[in-house]
Amino acid sequence: MKPYWNPYLAGTLLGVVLFSAFALTQGGLGASGAISRIQIATTDLFFPSHVDRVGYLAAVAGGEKSALDHSSVVLLLGTFAGGLLSAWLNGRLRAEIIKGPRITNRQRIFFAVLGGAIMGYGARFARGCTSGQALSGGAVLSLGSWTFMFSVFAGGYLVAYFVRKLWEAPNAAR
Repeated sequence: MKPYWNPYLAGTLLGVVLFSAFALTQGGLGASGAISRIQIATTDLFFPSHVDRVGYLAAVAGGEKSALDHSSVVLLLGTFAGGLLSAWLNGRLRAEIIKGPRITNRQRIFFAVLGGAIMGYGARFARGCTSGQALSGGAVLSLGSWTFMFSVFAGGYLVAYFVRKLWEAPNAAR
């Protein structure tokens, strides 16, 4: 297994990728918009009349339009493929459930799915996912994006206090 990259080098390269995304697509990085487009394309595949009737869905994929004909979908697929390739090349590609000793695999999967659903709903409600808000919005100095990210970190610290015991070994010294 190869060691992780230097975080300063990785951060610099992420900045280059973000700048390239802005230059090539006139939009930044983010996943929720692409996931929404994939969901709309799937709905259009099975229920095209529904997509044609509903305002937001019709604007994205109504009639002859394809919801997948957008740069965000290509960026999402490229991110997924790049992550798989990087994990494989560095000997880190494997299926595993990372959890603390006080939680079962079933509980970990349940809470991961629940947390993902809440984050997905929040991303659509906020009109942007964490990556889109933090990277793309933060890069253009959007006050809303900076406020969002400080709120995410504050919320993470507040919740960490209550869930930390799930990750500690029983009778761990403090």
